[in-house]
Amino acid sequence: MDLILWRHADAEEAAAGGDLARELTRRGRKQSERMGAWLRGHIGRDWLVLSSPARRAVQTAEGLEMPFEERPVLAPGASVAAILREAQWPGGKRSVVVVGHQPTLGEVAAKLLGTREDMAFRKAAAWWFEDRDGRAVLKCVMDPDRLGT
Repeated sequence: MDLILWRHADAEEAAAGGDLARELTRRGRKQSERMGAWLRGHIGRDWLVLSSPARRAVQTAEGLEMPFEERPVLAPGASVAAILREAQWPGGKRSVVVVGHQPTLGEVAAKLLGTREDMAFRKAAAWWFEDRDGRAVLKCVMDPDRLGT
């Protein structure tokens, strides 16, 4: 199985409805569309796509133009264990994209890479891991700003 950790795109600083209501900025929508197009070109339709219920994460997941499920356990502040459990990593039957937040995604990446240093995820970046006999192998890190217009 493969696991892609996708950080939500650039979002507004504050929203009347609180943190979960923050929406993507114009730049964030472009990042989401660009990264979504790249991911669509590299993953199959049989992937499971999971998103935090935060509005900015949902809007990011929409950029993939594939069905996805909102999972409350993936909200900001989620634990590393919760993310890995939802993704059924390692050994799940399906490859998974998780759309979530910093610092948790960086903590998940650090755990998978076997380091104590949390990894910094740029907004809208995707980190692609492969399960090789229970060991995580980092296949790719993609930043939407490197994908052009």
